[in-house]
Amino acid sequence: MNTLWKKGSPHQPPQSRAAHQPRRNPGQAPLSPVEVLARQPIGRAPPLRVLEVLLRLYNSQHTALQKTVSHKTRHDRAQFLRRFFRNLHEKAGFKTLPDPRNLGQKHIQAMVRVWQAEHLAPATIQTYFSFLRGFSGWIGKPGMVRDPSHYGMQLEEYRRSEAAQRDRSWSAQSVDIDAVIARICDHDRYVGASLRLIRAFGLRRKEAVMLRPHRDVVGFEATGLPLEQREAQLYLRIKAGAKGGRERFIPLDTPERRAALAHAQQIAGDQDAHMGNPARDLKYNLHRFSHVLEQFGITSRALGVTAHGLRHEVLIDHYRQITDQEPPVRSGDTVPGALDRPAREAVVRLADHSRTRVADAYLGRPARPFLSAHDQPQAS
Repeated sequence: MNTLWKKGSPHQPPQSRAAHQPRRNPGQAPLSPVEVLARQPIGRAPPLRVLEVLLRLYNSQHTALQKTVSHKTRHDRAQFLRRFFRNLHEKAGFKTLPDPRNLGQKHIQAMVRVWQAEHLAPATIQTYFSFLRGFSGWIGKPGMVRDPSHYGMQLEEYRRSEAAQRDRSWSAQSVDIDAVIARICDHDRYVGASLRLIRAFGLRRKEAVMLRPHRDVVGFEATGLPLEQREAQLYLRIKAGAKGGRERFIPLDTPERRAALAHAQQIAGDQDAHMGNPARDLKYNLHRFSHVLEQFGITSRALGVTAHGLRHEVLIDHYRQITDQEPPVRSGDTVPGALDRPAREAVVRLADHSRTRVADAYLGRPARPFLSAHDQPQAS
């Protein structure tokens, strides 16, 4: 007899069919996740099986909005929840795993102690609590997960600073941007063209690789923007690869942007082609992008910069063009609020963020923090 599976063990092998369940006719349709969950009695069904059913039911949903989340979020959230319940037994000392639907304060408290002992980064703690809050809604207990301080965490253990403490742009590390990009273009034309797009438009890596440089150019009328916001006749439409699939439009209003786009169109060739190698899939092209940059020293360890640092470069430049001043992360000086506020809002729009204070991560904190309409607390 295999002694690894003992009665009451949290890791009992999944049963093929509960004893109380009638056999299904082979001609019948398979059970839906909702039906499967209904057939898992609380306290008797294997906890990890119940968790998998909950993931199939809810993991594609956004925590607060009526929309789906990215594949990365689904993967990260599923991995966290599986690890969370396993660690209740392996690290937190629970002899048996609870049914996920019975998750309670004692389980969260126990895992918080584990995280404190492991000295996890504040950003990691915030992510874990966000996943748990979403999960509590899945099991009909919205609001169950309290603030980290409720579980005994100190502010410095879970409060991350969004403000940039140092300038992460390439020029701040004395990298010759145009020379490096030119060398990469000679080595790999697809990666080089994507880098030129990031340099000109401040795109994320995935946005640049997935861009279709012919198809994604639209006239101002197609943007739906108000007439008073018109900055150019043609715009670049960014949606594929964007966070949450949010659509935005960037004006083709400078020679640098038009030149980068023309180069991308030449490399892509076909009217419907994206910026990755057409013979390869997205996963390969994203990996190839990172690998090529590593070959040319674009890492924190080698040159002290990353691909994302090129996005910092563009957003800082955008701020400087609007204010004619260096941001606090570079100068440490106070920029008058009348200049600083609209410039930060413009940076946030270009970067595709919804909260104005996210600009702090690129520009540094303003001398006197302010709340825009996006950041104002909502009346209850």
